[in-house]
Amino acid sequence: MLVDYEGFKLKVLKLTGIDLSSYKERQMRRRIDSLIRRNNYDDYDEYHKALVQNPKLYDEFINYLTINVSEFYRNPMQWEMLEKEIMPALLKANKKPRIWSAACSTGEEPYSLVMMMTRFMDLSNIKILATDIDDGAVNKAKKGIYVPKSLVNLPKEFISNYFEKSGENYKISDKIKSSVEFRRHNLLSDKYPDGCDLIVCRNVMIYFTEEAKSEMYHKFREALTDQGVLFVGSTEQIILPLRYKLEPVKTFFYRKA
Repeated sequence: MLVDYEGFKLKVLKLTGIDLSSYKERQMRRRIDSLIRRNNYDDYDEYHKALVQNPKLYDEFINYLTINVSEFYRNPMQWEMLEKEIMPALLKANKKPRIWSAACSTGEEPYSLVMMMTRFMDLSNIKILATDIDDGAVNKAKKGIYVPKSLVNLPKEFISNYFEKSGENYKISDKIKSSVEFRRHNLLSDKYPDGCDLIVCRNVMIYFTEEAKSEMYHKFREALTDQGVLFVGSTEQIILPLRYKLEPVKTFFYRKA
């Protein structure tokens, strides 16, 4: 019998630094309950004790919690908008824009950004900050090995120029990897980078409560330069962005109001 979810949330916060109260409860609790039963535990307390003692179980829990689903050039039309309209305007203001890929998961997004930026500047001048709360996802990103399915939307010249076959999979080139600095970062509790010309945070906000989203949107705004742009996911159009002192540039792209 799974009881005392409130107590479990407090223990998880202490153990992991992740505040489950900031996630939509029905959705998150359903996911956690499913994981607990799959691992043959009967209650939250028993499962928490196992998390403390078993590193493999702990890693599985963090990975499951942070919902790592990603692909290169996810929603290609939005990437086209970024390349054709948003980025040229940003580059007029700053020849070497500071770019942050937040909640970067397993690296497809920051690597997509690097490849796109090669159409504007020399690869040696491109630097992207990429962050995620899940160490396992970040470690996978650093390895840079991807299944063919994740490359489906990627422009063909990027695949031929920046990947090599590795068995059934594809390995991204070291010269692309060297343009990305990966760090662990908790969007709910850690300090945000400042002076960002572009912040890309896509397909993660949908999992948070309205209160948590409001706080994060305000923090994203503060992290932007005056001309900086926040790029969100295809299911995350910001309703009434002026509440957060943001205004739309294009659909899914926002700047300081």
